Amino acid sequence: MAEKFVSVDSGDQLSDIFGQLDGNIARIQKQYGVSIVDRDGSIKIIGDEPGLSEAAKAVEALVRIGNTGQTVSDQTVRYVTSMVAEGIESQLEELKGDGVCVTASGKIVRARTVGQKRYIESIKNNTIVLGIGPAGTGKTYLAVAMAVKAFREHKIKKIILTRPAVEAGEKLGFLPGDLQDKVDPYLRPLYDALFDMFGAESFGRYMEKGIIEVAPLAYMRGRTLDEAFIILDEAQNTTSEQIKMFLTRLGNESRMVITGDITQIDLPDAKKSGLVEAIRVLKGIEDIDIHRFSEKDVVRHKLVQDIIKAYEKFNEGRAKNHA
Repeated sequence: MAEKFVSVDSGDQLSDIFGQLDGNIARIQKQYGVSIVDRDGSIKIIGDEPGLSEAAKAVEALVRIGNTGQTVSDQTVRYVTSMVAEGIESQLEELKGDGVCVTASGKIVRARTVGQKRYIESIKNNTIVLGIGPAGTGKTYLAVAMAVKAFREHKIKKIILTRPAVEAGEKLGFLPGDLQDKVDPYLRPLYDALFDMFGAESFGRYMEKGIIEVAPLAYMRGRTLDEAFIILDEAQNTTSEQIKMFLTRLGNESRMVITGDITQIDLPDAKKSGLVEAIRVLKGIEDIDIHRFSEKDVVRHKLVQDIIKAYEKFNEGRAKNHA
């Protein structure tokens, strides 16, 4: 048996790394076959190689993440151990730096994975960004956070969020209420993100003034959108004509972020996804970036990663059978 020590800055950080009922450390102990204890304000790791060194790398990475201001959660531990397994834990240094913006409740919005950090940098450095990846990777939420940041810095005058209103199993005509009532369920995730950033009072005021606009994609036709930050969400459910129409709305001093998950296309079989086509068409154009998330970037419940992996494995097997 050998041992390694990892130093921490404070008792609070030590408690955060160990987690509630030592749950974070228990996961590391189980994964690497080591014992981990608190010794005089440091973390002592006891075990045999190679588990000892791998566990030390994971704990050191958790300390670095804690130093960025993030809370160490079960998801954080899973992410760090996956990075260690691939030998790319040094990339976690990219998570240093300031947060994106502050929500109405005072929470600092930060990148929680390297993929999210690179997505944020891509939005900073390009006029149009396509964020492609599975559910739970923060594609839409971080895009909204970047829009709010640009608005607060007076780089844009309007935030426009839109989605295609795909009739997944229900016909809009049979839903109760007027047109706004019918489309609101499709737009609710966008409302929620903006409400989180601005708070109830500011959100309502900006909506009334037209500074914030949340509308179905069809409402974009025939417009030129100047000095705006425009987000198209769930773009995998656009047709080729719709996404071309949307892209050509871009006006002066504006930015666009298009998000989608090409594994969750709800269009009828006869129609091809405009997002899939746009990825091919726009590849290599200057000032347009295509950012791809992986299942490692999922920041929802731990089972979401497992579900995504299981479906990827299932679809790979089905593709082989078809071949």
